[in-house]
Amino acid sequence: MTQHDSQARTALVVVAHHRADSLTAHTARRAADRLEAAGYRIDLLDLHAEGFDPRMNTSDQPDWGNREKAYSEETQAHMRRILDADVVVAVFPVYWQSVPAILKGWIDRVWNYGFAYGRSKPRLAGKRMLWLGLAGATADDPVVEGMHTVLETNLSEGIAYYCGFSHSAVGLLTGAEERPQRVDAEGNLLLGEAVSGAEREAQYADLDRRAGEFVERFVAEGLVAA
Repeated sequence: MTQHDSQARTALVVVAHHRADSLTAHTARRAADRLEAAGYRIDLLDLHAEGFDPRMNTSDQPDWGNREKAYSEETQAHMRRILDADVVVAVFPVYWQSVPAILKGWIDRVWNYGFAYGRSKPRLAGKRMLWLGLAGATADDPVVEGMHTVLETNLSEGIAYYCGFSHSAVGLLTGAEERPQRVDAEGNLLLGEAVSGAEREAQYADLDRRAGEFVERFVAEGLVAA
């Protein structure tokens, strides 16, 4: 994390994947590059690389009902990074139509009562949120529409808006697996042949393009709102 510059907008880019060479990590880096090109100062938070513990503990909630409680030092450090950010972008693989445990644990521990919610004037009011989820399902899989609805409901309505964010959007990036997969009407998982070579490179390029469009739209909407 670099020193806070009051003249620059800050984007907190949160990566929730255990491998640095994953497509998720790649997508996060590309998103950070696009945000930086748009004038944002980047704070890259790789939850696994920084050793974040997603488990709630008593030092995080010594007294849940006291919104002025002292949080653990680790949690307070993460709270400061959120407060310093104008926008938050979370990049993650979609697990069971939700976020990975480490990202959910980050929200559970850091977006705590008294900090992210539970105040008449939310501390996170006015901030903007983008959730970029990578899914193995192909775009024509019937499950995708419901998946997007579930993610929007849980992440935008259930978390971001509840915590005072002025805008939240989910960018669902389908077709992230090496082998295309979809579920048929009987619930059977259909796996296609593994994609490689030029075809795989084209698949990566298309995913990069779609991720870039989500980020650019998010940036443009922020400029209009400003």
